Amino acid sequence: MLEPLRQGLPPTDPSGVAGSASCALPARYEAVGGARKFTRTTLERWELDERFDDVALVVSELVTNALRHALPADPPREFQDPPVRLHLMRWTSRLVCAVRDPSRESPVAGEAADSAESGRGLFLVECVSDSWGWHPSPVPLGELPSGPLYGKVVWALFRLPEKAK
Repeated sequence: MLEPLRQGLPPTDPSGVAGSASCALPARYEAVGGARKFTRTTLERWELDERFDDVALVVSELVTNALRHALPADPPREFQDPPVRLHLMRWTSRLVCAVRDPSRESPVAGEAADSAESGRGLFLVECVSDSWGWHPSPVPLGELPSGPLYGKVVWALFRLPEKAK
């Protein structure tokens, strides 16, 4: 299920996958708080509590961008799944947070004026994570590629220190 999210990421050893977690988010700004809570719970379970502040900042920015820029004004009734989904994936040496949304528009790191109250989200993601990127979402299994577009995934990678043995 999460294999398509790894497309476009630096090469990984599949045997190193230590965990993954995913949650659907409603198309409301309150979803950002829910995403942070989900992130805290997941990182605690993975014993990565010390990474919470940085990862939560990135998750907040990616979810906010998805809600603000990627959702249609009038969502079509055919959306059966919630339109925004958060995925957290852990390998032995890296953690990836990824947000799927229904837009195929490329995320763009803007240059906000000093007095602007928003517009720095992807700049923060770039500063706090080790790398970030995006790719179009694949067509769901069993559906034809000629069907409707399925959006994109925006991801951020965090390198994890090697555990002492």
